[in-house]
Amino acid sequence: MREGFQPTLGAVPKAKDGDAHFRVWAPKCRSVDLILETPDVRTHPLARVAGGYFVGTYPAPPGARYRYQLDNGDTFPDPCSRFQPQGPHGPSQVVDAHAFRWTDEAWPGPPEHGNVLYEIHVGAYTPEGTFAALTKQLPALKDLGVTLLELMPVNGFPGAFNWGYEGVNLFAPAAPYGTPDALRFFVDSAHRHGLGVILDVVYNHLGPDGNYLGAYSDDYFTHRYPGEWGLCPNFDGPHCEAVREFVIENACMWVSEFHLDGLRIDATQNLYDASPVHIVTELTERARAIAGERRLYFVGESERQDAQLVRPPEHNGYGLDAMWVDDFHHAARVLTSGCAEGYLTDYCGAARELVACALRNSLYQNQYFSWQQKPRGTRLRQVPFEKAVFFLQDHDQIANTLDGARLHHLAGEAMARALTVLWLLLPQTPMLFMGQEFFASAHFLFFVDHHPPLENAIVQGRKRFLSQFASMKRALEEERRPLNVGKEAFQRSKLNLSEREQHAGVLALHRELIALRKSSALFHRPGRHQFEAAALDTQALVLRWHGEGEPDRLLIFNVGPDRSFFPCSEPLLAPQPGSRWSLVLSSQESRFGGRGATFSDGTGPWQLQGQAAALLFEKEVS
Repeated sequence: MREGFQPTLGAVPKAKDGDAHFRVWAPKCRSVDLILETPDVRTHPLARVAGGYFVGTYPAPPGARYRYQLDNGDTFPDPCSRFQPQGPHGPSQVVDAHAFRWTDEAWPGPPEHGNVLYEIHVGAYTPEGTFAALTKQLPALKDLGVTLLELMPVNGFPGAFNWGYEGVNLFAPAAPYGTPDALRFFVDSAHRHGLGVILDVVYNHLGPDGNYLGAYSDDYFTHRYPGEWGLCPNFDGPHCEAVREFVIENACMWVSEFHLDGLRIDATQNLYDASPVHIVTELTERARAIAGERRLYFVGESERQDAQLVRPPEHNGYGLDAMWVDDFHHAARVLTSGCAEGYLTDYCGAARELVACALRNSLYQNQYFSWQQKPRGTRLRQVPFEKAVFFLQDHDQIANTLDGARLHHLAGEAMARALTVLWLLLPQTPMLFMGQEFFASAHFLFFVDHHPPLENAIVQGRKRFLSQFASMKRALEEERRPLNVGKEAFQRSKLNLSEREQHAGVLALHRELIALRKSSALFHRPGRHQFEAAALDTQALVLRWHGEGEPDRLLIFNVGPDRSFFPCSEPLLAPQPGSRWSLVLSSQESRFGGRGATFSDGTGPWQLQGQAAALLFEKEVS
């Protein structure tokens, strides 16, 4: 366990004597009794102390199961349970976080610069869907070249499968994935392979099934703010201190007890907090203090693309390392699919949008956004490139289609390869979604395992959400397209990892691009004076990196057909006198699954190969 973290919530085993200290916040209760199943059922009273907490120390070795009885009535699991072996409705289990033998003492944390993220759903990555099975895939992920594995939420949820964003046991890894020590072994093994691991956490709401926080206190949640997925946590209202500590201790637990390298914080725009220090700032500062000299990486999701997330606290920021930026995905999606419905309405899919993203990190920086009928976004143009996370696919954007179609399903493989070359060489931090690197045939759908009435309600909710897209609305309502969110959807979302060999060409493309990216700061951390971009027309663009002590690089991207570019008036295309352009890599090379690459060397008329992206370097003519 990291030095400096002393857990105060839940069941904390005492060293050697077999006792455990229990502490729970239950201000609405007159009495709280500990019900131990060891295996005989034993009842022990907890003492009420200041702040509405109940505490007690009793014989309860690791593995002991327990519940809390409130006011001599119903029994409930511990809100800070470290494991729920029978799911969120069953008893909690005492877990000794000190028992695991770590081997990562020399692990410094993720790289300070040049990270490549890789998003994973534990249950859908392997046939087994467990931490143990995912551990066996670490060599392949290391070989790909990514640096940070981003796990979709793994906290406890009801049923056998779930995305995790409807989780209810924030301190307990989900039992279908394995034990807490299985997660620790995965993280320890990842560090041995030189891979960092961050975890997606959801602090803006809890799921509808198995959330018992309200039994302990009415102050966990508030009605003062609009909740998009349920009641919002109370971070700034009466009695909010214990709620803040609940969330902060959760973040610190993941860093300390599981050696995680940081967090991805879901939907920060729904973390309402008018306190002098925002909850995101406080939890990241506390977690960094616990990690000591080890680097941590915190990334936030913000629909508003709020620059405050990545500004340092001394400049009124939250102090995160990076933030997800949707604009690049949305512009690329419209460019390649032609779909400009719903929340894609305000994108035209022109090459100039991709250029603007590349140069300024986002498109909407307080302009009017017609879909929301108000200005959207904040100024990101001065934010360092690497603090903006760009992606072509993520869990939401794939699933926000009728059948969970991936990019290469929607745009075709040639277009997907071209976009991959462009995206992986941009200076922003790239994030892949699992299976993207080998053009996985598996779709990725929204899935939950709930009892029928709740599952039906979720289906209706998904239909309402997807109906913002006019084409999907007609398919669902007029064409009676079925929408499945249960076991079938989960099984269809599982990867077939043998496709790494079947689709070896496109996998090689991703490996080479990531290696290129990591080989030179010119790609992953250029100065703004070193990086330029321009649209050639609506379907083509050029990027240029100005080397300092190394050759210039040029990238030509064209999603249109083969054609001549004339007149050739864009100055970024010009090689220096006595030089010409030479090919480094093209998305149309046959070894990557293309039809064969063609390119112009800059000494004559420019020809743009169709649905292609080619990286060139400047070479002196002998």
